Amino acid sequence: MRNPKFASIASLALLGLLSSQAFAWSISGTVMNSDGGPIADVKVNTFNFGGYETTSNANGQFSLSSGTEGFFSAQTASMTASLSNGIFSLSNVNAHQLKISVIDALGKVTYQRSYFEMYGSVSIDLSKVAGHGAKFVRVAKDGASQTYMMKGKNALLKEGELLPFLQFSKEGYANATYQMKSEVEENVIIQMHYVPFDGPEDKSSSSVVARSSSSIAAPKSSSSVEAPKSSSSNAGSDEPIVVDCSGKTAKVGDNQKMSVNVDGKNRTFIMHIPSAYKGDKPVPLVIDYHPIGGSGQGEFGSSPYKAKTDPEGVITLYPDGTSKPGGMGNGWNVGPCCSNDDDVKFSYAMIDKLKEIACIDPQRIYATGFSMGGGMSNHVACMMSDVFAAVAPAAMDLNKTNSAQCKMSRPISVINFRGTNDPVCRYQGGDSGFNDGLNFLGAEGTFNFWKEKNGCTGAATTNSNGCQEYSNCRDGVKVVLCTKQGGGHDYGDANIGWPFLKQFTLPASFVK
Repeated sequence: MRNPKFASIASLALLGLLSSQAFAWSISGTVMNSDGGPIADVKVNTFNFGGYETTSNANGQFSLSSGTEGFFSAQTASMTASLSNGIFSLSNVNAHQLKISVIDALGKVTYQRSYFEMYGSVSIDLSKVAGHGAKFVRVAKDGASQTYMMKGKNALLKEGELLPFLQFSKEGYANATYQMKSEVEENVIIQMHYVPFDGPEDKSSSSVVARSSSSIAAPKSSSSVEAPKSSSSNAGSDEPIVVDCSGKTAKVGDNQKMSVNVDGKNRTFIMHIPSAYKGDKPVPLVIDYHPIGGSGQGEFGSSPYKAKTDPEGVITLYPDGTSKPGGMGNGWNVGPCCSNDDDVKFSYAMIDKLKEIACIDPQRIYATGFSMGGGMSNHVACMMSDVFAAVAPAAMDLNKTNSAQCKMSRPISVINFRGTNDPVCRYQGGDSGFNDGLNFLGAEGTFNFWKEKNGCTGAATTNSNGCQEYSNCRDGVKVVLCTKQGGGHDYGDANIGWPFLKQFTLPASFVK
């Protein structure tokens, strides 16, 4: 049985599906709860091979396959591949059998041709054999193969040999993921962790109106969280905000469903108030955004941050994204792909509601998220730097769409967590592969973007956690990239992320 710690990791990222390949694969198995019982109606998706999904049956069983012709996965012997004006060419060919397959963004073979006793060179006009849908070219030579991804009409990117990465999701359970290790797998056991629901849903909702402030002129109580070590954006010249904790109605609870009204739509989120929260001292607030296809409840059960913030009485929120027709489930409006709703306005509304009902410190509000949730936490750093003191995204970068819209009110501290072998959001960035208008800056591109936006100078250094860091930035902010060599599509390290976040405060002059 899979380790529940890893089986409960939530993930699904429509964005960055750059590794769609068309070799045959199949997987079957059973989804079980922690007691060994089957779980029916679990949605199973692939998200580095677009277009494949199924649902577990009454016995928890599932089966999923590509249904495409198989290819070998060994390294191709030395050949030179090139792309010029849409014409794919191979030179230095020396093969008894050569097979060239053209593949679209969803991993389907759209053209295939075999050659025998081929020596010299061969060329294919991709526009004639596959129209505008060609995304990959796979070359199989005498039992070895290599895949190339097209970057426009004149560039190729060599692809690694990747197998499907699956997500398992069902309301009431933390999402689970599974990385296939071979092209055919049977009797795989997936364990999902039940997330208990605490109390009835909050039926009240808050409309988005003028944003409220929870500060008044009264002596400020000391926080139960350690004092910040440094401050962001002129915080040293601002007087601390005074927070009155009287009259707050929020109670300690594990998994409380809340709602706010945004543009006439009821938007929901999970509020978690740990037992360390006493309500007499202002505490930080962390908003934790789920991956595409996930939910606030799934993120609540999967995020590593809660274990670090709970002992300090920190309140955490787990919002629910919304879906777009033809999409892959609930996501965030970080570009044209995944949601039509205003998630920035939704985030403001959640924060305003929490200011009304709980004793939170308006200078210590933070964002994190995994996969597309990481993309959303990068996005709010752009669009909501007047509220968030710092952000800690994981497994998703900025894309050219939302980076072009970046409207920062002030410099903001950012720490990104990325894996070099991420099969979903590729470390080097580039086109998402789904003709959805999203083109990622990549891990280093996003790192450099935040460097420029925050006015950082000098060279990046390696900090005590082994991460690359720009520390000479405007107003005392920091920009950090934590790269896991060989790492996949993983949550960030909360042991690094939370200490980073909580050292920063929002300048008092920005508090509404």
